[in-house]
Amino acid sequence: MDSIYGSYGPALQAALEDIIGRIRAYSDDIKAKTGEAAYEHLIYRIKSEGSMREKCDRKGLPQTAYSALHDIRDAIGIRIVCCFLDDIYRAIDFLKSLDGVRVVEEKDYIRHVKPNGYRSLHQILEIPVFLKEGKTFVKVEVQFRTIAMDFWASVDHKLRYKKNVTNEE
Repeated sequence: MDSIYGSYGPALQAALEDIIGRIRAYSDDIKAKTGEAAYEHLIYRIKSEGSMREKCDRKGLPQTAYSALHDIRDAIGIRIVCCFLDDIYRAIDFLKSLDGVRVVEEKDYIRHVKPNGYRSLHQILEIPVFLKEGKTFVKVEVQFRTIAMDFWASVDHKLRYKKNVTNEE
């Protein structure tokens, strides 16, 4: 079976390596200036073939590279977990300032908390990637959380998807 990402697999890998390199350099710069890293944890991945195919099915989309890279916008996922809210907003400002990076969408569940208590800030970015065929843009979902928000989201996820949880409320 062909890859759901088609010929864009190298572009995904290049985009991930580029943006992660820039985020790490940003943190190194902050640490050199302040003695503290810009974030506590940096987690990232390219969504697995199986997971992307399942998401296409769940959303009623064909299992194509177009669906995986345009209709679904989290083929690349990054989570930046910071100590404090100010750290989140500094990291957001940094990403917005990067040459060629475009913010496509932003959902602020920090200021607008979901009914279940979930807090996070999500951005969909477009990252330019230069391949032998030319320049293309790859979408990346970035989630920003504090350590406390990350803890809550992890517990909430386990409560929602783990079977036989008693007294969920």
